[in-house]
Amino acid sequence: MGAMPRLLLIDDDRGLGEPLAAYVERFGMQLEQATRPSEGLERLRAGGFDAAILDVMLPEMDGFALCRAIRSESDIPIVMLTARGEVMDRVVGLELGADDYLPKPFEPRELVARLQTVLRRRGPAASDGRLRFEGLVVDAVTRTVLRQGDPVELTSTEFDLLLLLAREPGKVFSRDDILNHLRGHEAELYTRAVDIVVSRLRKKLEPVDAIKTLRNAGYALALRAQGAHG
Repeated sequence: MGAMPRLLLIDDDRGLGEPLAAYVERFGMQLEQATRPSEGLERLRAGGFDAAILDVMLPEMDGFALCRAIRSESDIPIVMLTARGEVMDRVVGLELGADDYLPKPFEPRELVARLQTVLRRRGPAASDGRLRFEGLVVDAVTRTVLRQGDPVELTSTEFDLLLLLAREPGKVFSRDDILNHLRGHEAELYTRAVDIVVSRLRKKLEPVDAIKTLRNAGYALALRAQGAHG
């Protein structure tokens, strides 16, 4: 990540932005605050932000409605802040497309760790966001997959699993690695579910034999990458 990641905090607590900005700066991140959802949306639309942090309790509209509004136009990573113990909220937030969530009050260090994770997931994609393999093109920006030139319909969980493997072809990911990566989607994912997602994904990618299983170890992408021009 060449430039410093820019974060937008959308939270009506004016006292939170400044100390948090000073804190995340030590980790090479830049944070700005919008106190109203309308202002937050405007600034996100103007572009240049790498992640958004939303409080659930906001004036104008709640964080869930805001999350949905952001998701309808952008796949920017979103971390939601909720009052402690609202488990319901957490699941709802993840269903609406938040990438992670943190109960308030939170430790700033914990927020930084979550942000580093969601930013790393975006990862340094190929220049145009396309990862090309024999018979398969995975586009991280538009979240689309071409199998031998034809588009494949994937669920967001299937896509994220494929992208995870495709970013490091040949690397073996254990079920736990995969679970930790996908947890944002379906809080209920468990190790057996990883196998189910993999087998659904395999079927959709046929006849391209993309994913190999390593007994007891996990899964890896079995395709050779091609150069960015191709």
